[in-house]
Amino acid sequence: MGAKGFPSCDTRHGLARSLRPWLHPSMYSSPRESRPGSSCEPHAPSCSRPPRSPPPAINIPDQLNQDIVCVRAGGEGDARVGDGQERGGGGHLWSDRVGGEMSMSGADFGGVGEDPRIFRNVCRDRILKDMLKPDKDKENKSAWKVLIMDKFTVKIIGYACKMAEITDAGVSLVEDLFKRREPMPSMDAIYFLQPLKENVIMLLSDMSGRCPLYRKAYIFFSSPIPKDLVTYIKNDMSVIPRIGALREMNLEFFAIDMQGFVTDHDMALTELYSANGHNSKNFNDTISTMAVRIATTFASLKEFPCVRYRAPKSADPSTAPKFDMVPKWLANAVWEIVSKYKSTIPEFPQKETCELLILDRPIDQIAPVIHEWIYDAMCHDLLEMDGNKYIYEVSKSGSDPEKKEALLEDQDPLWIELRHTHIADASERLYEKMNTFVSKNKAAQLSRDGGEVSTTDLQKIVQALPQYSEQVEKLTLHIEIAGKINKFIREYGLRDIGQVEQDLVFGDAGAKEVINILRSKQNMSQENKLRLLIIYAIVCPDKFEGDKGDKLMQLAKLPSNDMKVIKSLQYLVGSDAKKTGRAGGFSLKFDAQKKKNTGVRTERQDGEEGWALSRFFPLIEELIEKLSKGELPLNEYPSLSEPSPTAQGAAQSGSAAKPAQNPQPMSRRSRRTPQYAKSRNSDDGQSSDSAVLRHASGDFKRLGNRIFVFMVGGATRSELRTAHTLTMKLKREIVLGSSSIDDPPQFISKLKSLGPS
Repeated sequence: MGAKGFPSCDTRHGLARSLRPWLHPSMYSSPRESRPGSSCEPHAPSCSRPPRSPPPAINIPDQLNQDIVCVRAGGEGDARVGDGQERGGGGHLWSDRVGGEMSMSGADFGGVGEDPRIFRNVCRDRILKDMLKPDKDKENKSAWKVLIMDKFTVKIIGYACKMAEITDAGVSLVEDLFKRREPMPSMDAIYFLQPLKENVIMLLSDMSGRCPLYRKAYIFFSSPIPKDLVTYIKNDMSVIPRIGALREMNLEFFAIDMQGFVTDHDMALTELYSANGHNSKNFNDTISTMAVRIATTFASLKEFPCVRYRAPKSADPSTAPKFDMVPKWLANAVWEIVSKYKSTIPEFPQKETCELLILDRPIDQIAPVIHEWIYDAMCHDLLEMDGNKYIYEVSKSGSDPEKKEALLEDQDPLWIELRHTHIADASERLYEKMNTFVSKNKAAQLSRDGGEVSTTDLQKIVQALPQYSEQVEKLTLHIEIAGKINKFIREYGLRDIGQVEQDLVFGDAGAKEVINILRSKQNMSQENKLRLLIIYAIVCPDKFEGDKGDKLMQLAKLPSNDMKVIKSLQYLVGSDAKKTGRAGGFSLKFDAQKKKNTGVRTERQDGEEGWALSRFFPLIEELIEKLSKGELPLNEYPSLSEPSPTAQGAAQSGSAAKPAQNPQPMSRRSRRTPQYAKSRNSDDGQSSDSAVLRHASGDFKRLGNRIFVFMVGGATRSELRTAHTLTMKLKREIVLGSSSIDDPPQFISKLKSLGPS
């Protein structure tokens, strides 16, 4: 990187080059002559800047604005010049101001995510308004308060609120319940705790005796408190007068996204589906706590759901494997809890106001392992990230590279815009923003023209320096990330691997293509080979019967230990798993009548456009659309109540719930036609989050009732993206919940632990 973290010319050239393979027609069936002048100029030296000087003059070669070629499926290539001009409402990060000042354009993002009715904002407001800010009519509290939490509730607040918001609510100090704390007898304390005995013991220890730590305690429990703990608190008479409030917040989940949450059950796949876990106490405890945490989402939003679930595959529940019953048992547990809310929570709806569909990982075993090509998924798949934290190096002239941390989260408008776009689209947008920055930056423009920066220009640049610095840092960060991802794509040969993966899924490839790629790509990583073979085993299970699987593993040069991962898939199949285990052999008969690869998904001719390798999409997309239209078959996805027209969003879809006449197998799914040049302002739900939420904010009152989907065993980032893209398409807010969010390496690690120990 160059000075102030702006990407060096090497990096910018690399980004331009990384776009070409995605957009070059030689990848596809439409040949096209190359345009003159499309090659990149030789690398210019990296830009540098002495410390404590005005923003640098950035030398950008004229040839950096490469020709960008897009190819539409079945048609001729359309050429356009990447000159930094705004296209199709894609939106730029900056707008020009007087004298070349650069500023963030608020119109580009339209108050992204600020609508208080969006899922996570409801959770945030409950914390800030219902818990941290006292009502004026109640007993006055001191101006500043202490907030005390346990290890679980601190994460709840961490995902929902910013520290500045907590401070603005009057909190001067945040404390850990189990750490030694200084007495503050003149201040009130707000306790936000799980209703556990060890937490209550610590609470009473703080507030009992002659010298309590705080003046008054305002106690909020994250979920319903057991009666025995209430009695335990009441028995300490010295504490009772010091309790200003004792309430159940019913907020026991992590709002990891504007439209997503997790219940913090990272090991749910192992605890509920492993060969060793079915008779363990963990099985029942996991179902129970998961149900409580799911139910608290409906308590927080004051929504009463119509609950549906994936039906067991076995016709006789008494003989079905225990793990095959997980969605049904979880649905019953959630329904029992939310039904009680009607009498225990004031103003809780008495009729269904939304829909909840409970699914589990066995419905779609391909989504967690296939290579996804959206920016968010690729960041977590290819880069070494700690959650949402990305660590990178910044070079400064005359000193060693400095390590910096960046959080890829909703506070970064550029991340919001890019995260759910195809990596080629993200790279192209960054390339255009880079050109736009150079063309509108006064210092860079004058430098390129050989001019001098006037005193007036310098003064204006210096005045804009703080904002300029932040903008450059964000753009630099994402240019580096996109460049690194594209570098890995080239080095690992991921385009060829991804093509075979998607062709397998849609029935366009078989044994020949798998064998060819295993033989031709000697440098293919062990993980990528294993992911390819997992998909092959799901699509063509007969190819892994007997010793066939072992031969494929030998061809891939994978250790025999990795065969356990593929064998573990049987524990996500259902009814045949026990028979297989008794026989001592191995079979993955997803469809006993299938003799050749006809694909586990079918095409959907809906005319949508997409980038290369954008064919795949998760099964929940089809299920949510059918649910919204009232077309999800009741025999495959039963309901625990008679759904009301309001809950189904009948006003939006005009359809009532009815079983499908020809229900498809659960692994079947349709798909959009592959085309390779998308318009940025398409209305197909594939546009950036900034566009989706910008329209959502204005149209939220007109949206239908919410649809909640909960995935037991871990959801994927592509499934989280589906919640966003379908919100505007269906005119209903889609909220995805899960036991965890898993990236491919995490899912494969969990698969390994499913088999017998």
